[in-house]
Amino acid sequence: MSKSEMLEKLKEKRQKCIVYTRVMGYHRPVESFNIGKTGEHKQRKQFIE
Repeated sequence: MSKSEMLEKLKEKRQKCIVYTRVMGYHRPVESFNIGKTGEHKQRKQFIE
């Protein structure tokens, strides 16, 4: 079974994940960003401890 077939089979069990990021001292959902801020967020490097 391919990955896409597996995702289609389990589609009704999936739920949307809301990603938050810290902007100017407070947390804000990424989905509410405008086009420019979304592009900037995608270019960020993830911190690995």
